[in-house]
Amino acid sequence: MSTAGPILVELRVRNLGVIDDVIVALGPGMTALTGETGAGKTLLVEALSLLLGGRGDPSMVRAGADEALVEGRFYLPDDLSDEDAGELLLARSVARAGRSKAWIDGRMASIGALAERAGQLIELHGQHQHRSLIHTDAQRRALDAYGHIDLGPLEAARFDLRRLVQESASLGGDARQRAREVDLLRYQVDEIDSAAIEDPGEDERLEAQEDRLAAAAAYREAAAVAFSAVTDSDETSAVDRLAAAAQALVGAKPLEPLGDRVRTIMADLTDLATELRSVVETWDDDPERLEELRLRRQLFHELQRKYGTDLAEVLAFAEEARARLEAIDAEEQRARVLDDAIAEAQSRLAAEEESVAGSRRAVAPRLAAVIEESLHSLAMPSARVAITVEGTGAADQVTFLLGANPGEPMQPLAKAASGGELARTMLAVRLAITESPAVMTFDEVDSGVGGTAASAVGTALSDLARGTQVLVVTHLAQVAAMADQQVEVRKSEDGGRTRSEVVVLDRAGRVVELSRMLSGHPDSASARHHAEELLEGTADPARG
Repeated sequence: MSTAGPILVELRVRNLGVIDDVIVALGPGMTALTGETGAGKTLLVEALSLLLGGRGDPSMVRAGADEALVEGRFYLPDDLSDEDAGELLLARSVARAGRSKAWIDGRMASIGALAERAGQLIELHGQHQHRSLIHTDAQRRALDAYGHIDLGPLEAARFDLRRLVQESASLGGDARQRAREVDLLRYQVDEIDSAAIEDPGEDERLEAQEDRLAAAAAYREAAAVAFSAVTDSDETSAVDRLAAAAQALVGAKPLEPLGDRVRTIMADLTDLATELRSVVETWDDDPERLEELRLRRQLFHELQRKYGTDLAEVLAFAEEARARLEAIDAEEQRARVLDDAIAEAQSRLAAEEESVAGSRRAVAPRLAAVIEESLHSLAMPSARVAITVEGTGAADQVTFLLGANPGEPMQPLAKAASGGELARTMLAVRLAITESPAVMTFDEVDSGVGGTAASAVGTALSDLARGTQVLVVTHLAQVAAMADQQVEVRKSEDGGRTRSEVVVLDRAGRVVELSRMLSGHPDSASARHHAEELLEGTADPARG
């Protein structure tokens, strides 16, 4: 027995149906769950179903209890373990009134999260609904596993194409969109550049010039009046009087600062007179220049309406547009490179898809034949199996078809088989492929079989258990005898209440239980002898 992979080491069930409180210790390899009808064997499978997210019906809660609780403790190899080295604890409660709850390693979790985590470890087959191999994606994985089809190059090609397409999309649209953006940006830049704006302050300077030209006559008249007031007088001008004042203060030492101030004012007044004379003599009317200024300022206002509140923002907009044009040019160059790369990636993906599709179509009939042969030995002698591989590209639509009985049409697994037939089909599939979940549970797998077929089912389960942990609910001694471990579920009464208990059987206990399964009389000497023979005949030193 190998313990290299994950295994369920302990299952605790409380207040579920007739189960009061049981703890089942489990080991690697194959474990047979046996016991009389109604003792609660299938409830243990139902407990695993709850961990897998199965519907928590309040009617499942034991009478008198508020809730049912299921806990599963798993051993995980170091490369699969979480923070708690080597262990994973999954739990689920079903309340009589209220909602179900779930826990992963002691932390509250959603039922979906619990189901996802448990689904990575457990697979159920039989009357329950958690049978992954009835789903198309699981059947595709099984086909790939059987054929050792390497999906690495295909996944790499898909990833590369997605990455290139995403990068191309991030460039801001397709080539036509970028071309439209380039046309608009170039128009905007050309419109601003054609205005030949000198600097951000040009509009303010032109405004001053326009104002002066618009009222040149009025300004000249005002300057003339001011000039006359400064320079003209009936007797002497203001400048002359200031000169006289300065002369009067010469030689008066205490008054020298006042004399300096008079001379300073006189100089300023002389400069003022010069400037006023310039206005009077040079500020002429210029209607053409005035119109030119007004047109240019109108151009500025139009640009500001489109691109900013002032010339500084207009010039900044032009710089940003030029930068975007450069970026688009770089994007265009990158887009051309990406277009070539995408075409190459599409060709590579098409080649990988064709290769995988071809491999799947070649492997499908071989796997179908192997499964069909196994089913013939598992009490389904008329079973017919086919595997269809359809769809474009890599042909991902893989469907397992089964004709369980003569005259029945072949249908997808979920529709074609009863619980026992489906469980045996899943067993046959798992025997064919090398990859299996950590814990596989079979209920009804031996339904309707006996004799040699029962031994074949037991042998198949035992073979499967070489690589994975197998739990099987069985009524057949031939199957139970093949197990590495046998667990008996017993029903008893206590205080007028029916309750179940679970006992891991030693060899003597197995002989007694197998005798009961063979004859209904555990004390029968002949039955015990037969049970001993079964155990001896199934002993496997390599697994025991």
